[in-house]
Amino acid sequence: MIWELRHKHKIALLIEVSGLPRSTYYYYAKRRAEPDKYSAIKKQITDIYHENRGRVGYRRITLELRNHGCVINHKTVQRLMKQLGIICQVRMKKYHSYKGEVGKIAPNLLERDFEAEKPNQKWVTDVTEFSLFGQKLYLSPILDLCSRDIVSYTISERPALSMTMDMLEQAFAKLPDGINLILHSDQGWQYQHKHYQRMLKTKGIRQSMSRKGNCLDNAVMENFFGILKSELLYLQDFDSIEHFEQELIDYLDYYNNRRIKVKLKGLSPALHRQQALSVA
Repeated sequence: MIWELRHKHKIALLIEVSGLPRSTYYYYAKRRAEPDKYSAIKKQITDIYHENRGRVGYRRITLELRNHGCVINHKTVQRLMKQLGIICQVRMKKYHSYKGEVGKIAPNLLERDFEAEKPNQKWVTDVTEFSLFGQKLYLSPILDLCSRDIVSYTISERPALSMTMDMLEQAFAKLPDGINLILHSDQGWQYQHKHYQRMLKTKGIRQSMSRKGNCLDNAVMENFFGILKSELLYLQDFDSIEHFEQELIDYLDYYNNRRIKVKLKGLSPALHRQQALSVA
């Protein structure tokens, strides 16, 4: 207030009326007159934020800055974002495919151990539903627990068995034989289906299932769907279901190839998978 009124009234009078110590006023007045040493970093932060459509918080922005050679404390980034007035825009309908026991139920081999030392040890899968413009769209992905990358996915207007089988065929085309892989899901009817289970057995894959009604047994997949819907469905407007489907495809590419993760030390899932495979 003193700074704003300094041209209309004597500073000494304003300081006296406000009760502010004289030294305090001149300390902050001097700082205001100095050039902003963070101006270039603020621009980088703003550029990273908008390039990611507001989907990033201070932790991932800090990692992205470091990837560009700018080493800065995450608390400083958090403070600068607050000054800039930008915050991560991340803020769901779950598709339930359980219809009772219509086939064979598999044991829970994963047992909430969501860590994998290398790719193609543990995969998880599920189906989620989007409802827009009076229409529905279903996404069926497979996620690798090592790098959290999407191995394959299918999108369909109906949650049919063919959607799940096509997803498997895409994934198996990238998979060598005899690697003792676990593929975990819930107890959805498509995962109990004999054709699905026969395909896993033929490929030498061990099937694992969550306990009935226990979403925490497949928490990583649930978390991915939460991120997806927060960063896409709730973040922008769409002109049609076709427009949303194209944006969904673009987002899945962004998630795999450009969305860095703190857990992966600033790498994208695809790059981390590539590095992990080269070591293996």
